[in-house]
Amino acid sequence: MKAIVFTGKEKVSCERVPDPRIEQSTDVLVQVELAGICGSDLHVYFAREQGLDHGTVMGHEFVGRVLEAGKDVLQFRKGDLVMCPFTTSCGNCFYCRIGLTSRCERGQLFGWVEGDAGLHGGQAELVRVPLADTTLVHLPEDVSPLEGLLLGDILSTGYFAAKNSDMRPGIACAVVGCGPVGLMAIASAIELGARRVFAIDRIPERLQLAQKFGAEPIDFAENDAVALVREATDGRGADAVLEVVGSASASQMAYKLVRPGGVISVVGVHTEPTFAFSPEAAYNKNLTYKIGRCPARHLMGQLVPVVQKRRFDFVSIISHQMPLDDGKIGYRIFANKEDGCTKVVLKP
Repeated sequence: MKAIVFTGKEKVSCERVPDPRIEQSTDVLVQVELAGICGSDLHVYFAREQGLDHGTVMGHEFVGRVLEAGKDVLQFRKGDLVMCPFTTSCGNCFYCRIGLTSRCERGQLFGWVEGDAGLHGGQAELVRVPLADTTLVHLPEDVSPLEGLLLGDILSTGYFAAKNSDMRPGIACAVVGCGPVGLMAIASAIELGARRVFAIDRIPERLQLAQKFGAEPIDFAENDAVALVREATDGRGADAVLEVVGSASASQMAYKLVRPGGVISVVGVHTEPTFAFSPEAAYNKNLTYKIGRCPARHLMGQLVPVVQKRRFDFVSIISHQMPLDDGKIGYRIFANKEDGCTKVVLKP
């Protein structure tokens, strides 16, 4: 089959690799119809996260049809249209039972193979899905494949960022970073009742989409974002700050934006070795800081009705769709923010 594989820092290629096969009786094989390039894929691409084996099939966002199911799979059969979270989950361990499916004791991240151990990703014609009954989700008839692709990762992650900040009606919220997850976080904050949402970025296309979703855009390259948010909140700062970038500079901005007693909710993947502000600084603000990987499988079902309401045009964030063969180009465009790129979807 064809797949996008990792070959080194800032290097991916579309190559022919062996087809995956059923390895456990609870596996299914999915014929991929859509695969997304995610911002967290860029951590690998730029070698901010290291350890990935060369030749690993990339990607953890995909939608497709079941091609083959193991003999113990009960919920899915050949031909079913399915969406998938970015990690597998067993549904039975302590973490799955409390809704933290992203920390399943048997879970694996799609697109991460290290030392020949792990799970290949979904930027391919076929992908093996372990623990299929408790990992995959049937795609409802009135949810499009593109919407299902977003549910499996970035919409769930944006919602998790908002929910984890104790979002409630009347809150003033700031979102640091208006990439795909940031845009989903903006929509989620508004869905959960935020009174005002300040969208902070420097890329015009992202700020335009943020405004379309209902946020107040602030170009931090041309404005003092902290001063503007404080001015709009009687000098206090934001009640909640959603940090979706995953960098020291984003952390520092989030700290400056949040009011004393407020919450910083972080879903950006951080790779730096230390926090960007000190324990003393956090103490002096009575800060609540929440961080971690989204339990997408737990949230997907909850978010299907949000998609079905059509309050937000979630799919409008997708700027580029291209054949799998052009995946190398897609990575370059997305990584370098070329051609007004906000989100790339590949079609095997």
